[in-house]
Amino acid sequence: QVQLVESGGGLVQAGGSLRLSCAASGRTFSSYNRGWFRQAPGKEREFVAAIRWSGSSTYYADSVKGRFTISRDNAKNTVYLQMNSLKPEDTAVYYCAARPGGGSWSYSSYANYDYWGQGTQVTVSS
Repeated sequence: QVQLVESGGGLVQAGGSLRLSCAASGRTFSSYNRGWFRQAPGKEREFVAAIRWSGSSTYYADSVKGRFTISRDNAKNTVYLQMNSLKPEDTAVYYCAARPGGGSWSYSSYANYDYWGQGTQVTVSS
């Protein structure tokens, strides 16, 4: 059974940092592209960051560029999202996702991912 499990969310003051982790189990995800999305109350799920299976390319939403960093450790089947200089507007449930590497990949579209975690809450207070 394939599972993605996020951790590391919590409550932090504006300007603070959090590091989210997404551990995969059930298969080896080293050949999978990985992504992070978030969803705030009353809003649609939006793209945050993505990383190619090889780690050779990373992609970010404009709203987080320069503040967030996505990385992966294939030996641990885990992808990370380091979030710095957090703002109240970053408050959301954060989800990790995965899809097989290769072929065309619209990294910012949630429809392009096959596996999803259950989400972890990030709350940034002002």
